[in-house]
Amino acid sequence: MTGEWTPAARRELAEFLEARGLTRGPVTTRRIGDGHSNLTYLVSDGERQVVLRRPPPPPVPPGAHDMAREARLIGALRETEVPVPRLLATADAGQLLDVPCYVMSFAAGPVVTTRTPPPLDQPGTRRAIGYALVDTLAALHTVDWRSAGLAGLGRPTGFNERHLRRITGLVAGEDGALPAPFAPVHSWLMANIPAESGAALIHNDYRIGNVVLSAKEPGRVEAVLDWELATLGDPLFDLGYFLASVPRPGVPLTPTEEFGTALLEPGYPGREALAQRYAARTGANLAALGWHRVFALWKLAVLYDYGRRRAGRSGGDPYYREESLVRSFLHEAQAVARFEGAHEH
Repeated sequence: MTGEWTPAARRELAEFLEARGLTRGPVTTRRIGDGHSNLTYLVSDGERQVVLRRPPPPPVPPGAHDMAREARLIGALRETEVPVPRLLATADAGQLLDVPCYVMSFAAGPVVTTRTPPPLDQPGTRRAIGYALVDTLAALHTVDWRSAGLAGLGRPTGFNERHLRRITGLVAGEDGALPAPFAPVHSWLMANIPAESGAALIHNDYRIGNVVLSAKEPGRVEAVLDWELATLGDPLFDLGYFLASVPRPGVPLTPTEEFGTALLEPGYPGREALAQRYAARTGANLAALGWHRVFALWKLAVLYDYGRRRAGRSGGDPYYREESLVRSFLHEAQAVARFEGAHEH
């Protein structure tokens, strides 16, 4: 299967779901979400709706798109304050598709990216949504991951240095040298690696486009989606990544900011207000937040460059082909690093 549903595959899906009491009879499938990684489908029998997640078509990078890990994680979070869909079923490779996949409940509500739909489009509601976003992130970072059975999800000790080295490996040549555009910010990051601010469960791709907002209770987050990159690490990295996705008026947009231009509408709190809200909720010291913002932007440049090279040589996602996407992240990372450097002296 290449990501498209053949009639035969759809029949097998219907049988799989009916055997588990999730749907009845023939089903329809529709691709949903703005992601460029794992594939997400809304599956319906005309009355009931569930969501199926599966990896993208091969080639898949080693260690990426681990469906069993993602399913385990949302299952473990079900009893916490973090809103997640309910895990309904899992299937190993060959059991339903030629790849592992899982089925979860459908979280009804809008996923906001470029425009806030009515009735959520009032300044007061937008403000509440913005704070609900950062409150949900704070709630995630206070999850007792050991009690939730997630201690094996990652190694929080030494996360900042190890994560930087891992991402560096995606762009460095065989001799370890970096392409010239990536080198200056990398040198700054290496020279200023902060000690971890704590050990928390982190989402690693947290932004407004990865949450479902509540339609019934305006200003509330219904569910957090796309957990494929979640791990244990420094919670300030998650905050820095989230803030890097929040656009600012009158400033050129990075690609992740373009996925959240609704946040420019009147009422949404800006980066500083969101950061202060997070600090008030968690008690976190934000002294190293600038480093994490730079790292988040540099990491995105590396990942987009990786996607660009894949798209060029193996027919990967054409979205990544444009080199200007990479330059956008590097430009912003350099600007933030210069600002942070100026404040260090």
